[in-house]
Amino acid sequence: MKENLTIKEAQQLVDQWIKEYGVRYFSELTNMACLTEEVGELARVMARRYGDQSFKEGEKANLGEEMADVLWVLICLANQTGVDLTEEFRRSMEKKATRDARRHLDNPKLQA
Repeated sequence: MKENLTIKEAQQLVDQWIKEYGVRYFSELTNMACLTEEVGELARVMARRYGDQSFKEGEKANLGEEMADVLWVLICLANQTGVDLTEEFRRSMEKKATRDARRHLDNPKLQA
């Protein structure tokens, strides 16, 4: 596998894995529930690493692994619903660059 993947390549790799090893995609609703579960696992690690909670005995600070799990399920959802994440991310960045060009710069709450 390449060291640096594009979003499109990641979508293709996930699809290839599903077809080779995963039998089929879970239903969209099941994958949405899985995404929620994975975000919860990420939140648990964040709360323990950066928040006021401490790790329980045997828990790992696997922040990157949890983020990758979130990305995996998000890519599954994109693939099975026909969403090109590269194009949608490009559109999102354009929207943020125009609509929000001054929003944060002009926010007094963010001033140092």
